[in-house]
Parts: sequence; structure tokens; C-alpha cells
Amino acid sequence: MLAEYLGAGSGGRRRTIADPAGLQHFLDTRASRIAQTTLYGYLRTRAGTRYPVLFENDAFVVSINHAKWQMWLACLSDLAVFAGGLLALRSQAGPAAAGATVRRTVEAILERTGTPEDSGPLFTEGATAVLERLSRCDWSAIEDDESEFTASPEALVRHAPIIPELMALDEEIVRNSVRFSWQEVRRELRANLDADRVLGQGD
Repeated sequence: MLAEYLGAGSGGRRRTIADPAGLQHFLDTRASRIAQTTLYGYLRTRAGTRYPVLFENDAFVVSINHAKWQMWLACLSDLAVFAGGLLALRSQAGPAAAGATVRRTVEAILERTGTPEDSGPLFTEGATAVLERLSRCDWSAIEDDESEFTASPEALVRHAPIIPELMALDEEIVRNSVRFSWQEVRRELRANLDADRVLGQGD
């Protein structure tokens, strides 16, 4: 499922996000895009010309699959929190309604995704952590900035199949790269989100 969304939203006609289904599609596809581009981009940069050869190693492929799903969960978590904060800021419905809508939306995404065969033993724990984070959010306190994008940089550092010595050298660059990758997604959500209609307050 995750791979089919690679590149979604990176071109073509913009669509207003005007209902929960539209929000669900946006969260899922953009989380997928950031997860894959940051993980594979980092591995490609680190491996250089040896990058294609790595995929001939079955153990490495297993590790990458585990990492990509952990990255997706982390990206979904970060983006969902940001989206909920934006809904709360923009809608007359209030923070509680915004939070409830985001939680239902993420629950639907996770239910549809299930437990992918290649996701590894930590996937269920990671999915639970996403929902727990949403349940703890003070939606009135979320700012329209990058401050909530904390899980995805941490996930790439933690789960990328890179030996610790190399990751120690790369960590700051890796974290900054993930943070930078979210800029366009935030701009896109700001430009296209109709908060009142998503929360059932509009025409």
C-alpha cells in the first residue's frame, strides 16, 4: 500500500481538502511520500554507486522494509498532529472537534493498512504509539510551524539500516533533511485545507 502513493501530490492539479475522506487521503499519501523519499534518499546518498547492489542482499531488504514502515508511522504521526492543530486554528468547531476528527481519520488509515507482511515485529507497537500521541495532544496548543515534526527525524535515525558509527556521523544532516522535506507538505496543506468543511461546519 505504501509504495503506491510514492510521489502523490507532487504535481498536477491541487485539490481542496473539504471532507474527512480528503484529509485521510492527504495524510496517508504525504506520509508515504516523505517516508520513502527520505529513507531511500539517505540510503542512496550513503551507499553511492553500491546502492543497487544492496538490494541483492535479502537481509538488507528485510531491514529496509521494516524501516520504511516505521518511517511511515512516524510521518503519519507528525503530519496528523500538524493537521489537527491547523484544523483547530482555522475552524469554528474548536480544538476538541479537530482532535476527534484527526483521531478517527488516523484510525481509519491504520485499520485499512492492517499489519503489512513486511512491516516487522515493531509495527503494531508503532501504530499504537501514533494513536497514544494523538490522545495526549492539546489541540489548542499546536502551532502552525515545524515544532511537531519530531517523530519522523527520530525514526530515520533509529531505523535506517546503517551501522551506528556511520549514523553518528550523519545524524544531524539526516534529521535536518527530514525536517526540510516537510516544508512543501505544510505549504500544501495550508493552501488546500478547508477546515470548516472538514469538520462539518461549512456549506
